[in-house]
Amino acid sequence: MPKVIYKTYKDAMKEEDYQRWQIDVLDELHRVIKEGGSFFYNHKVRYENGKMIHPLEWLTKTKWNIWQEIIWNSKIAGNIRGWRFWQVKERIYWLVKGKPAELKPQHAKLTSIWDIRPEQGHKSHPAVFPIELPTRIIHSILEDRYGVVIDPFCGTGTTLVSAKLLGKAYIGIDISEEYVAYAIKRLESADKERHRVLYELSLHEVNLTFEDRKKKGLWDKRLKKL
Repeated sequence: MPKVIYKTYKDAMKEEDYQRWQIDVLDELHRVIKEGGSFFYNHKVRYENGKMIHPLEWLTKTKWNIWQEIIWNSKIAGNIRGWRFWQVKERIYWLVKGKPAELKPQHAKLTSIWDIRPEQGHKSHPAVFPIELPTRIIHSILEDRYGVVIDPFCGTGTTLVSAKLLGKAYIGIDISEEYVAYAIKRLESADKERHRVLYELSLHEVNLTFEDRKKKGLWDKRLKKL
């Protein structure tokens, strides 16, 4: 049973109701997102009454194709009791409608384990994630192309600020009027966060592509089977 407390709203409901709600939201997103589109879903593994509850329990019941599981290694544990090894990671699921375009090497090389520290600011929300996360996702998928980014639980607007700084259209939804107001103000001063977006973009670089290595004779067919 989720127990995160937000402003004006408590995220507490029976586990079966929570999972049904998540499925309904994800299926509605699947309906409105175009063929070939992607949605990145962040959720952690939870424990209730000694039982592990994994997001795949409900993700496999949605209409989405689960393309990849990404591990966000935040390196900080939310619970430091000794019942289990400290959990310093969350999952990000790349969900696709149909089949996505292939990632370019400068994005794919970042691997499926993302070492990104948690957000240190914007503490008016209990679960703010760092702007580097949506920046990596949006830039990897859209690059310089036009696109629309949607966040159905936008909170303080992290995804929206990233989309704005990357030149994308964006749609944010949240039940809290206070968070919506905060997100609007944050969007108005988005340039204050541009340096973090630019740093993330600097990680999406490669000196030599696979084709460049072949042309320069730096790739040996004999190694292909290794």
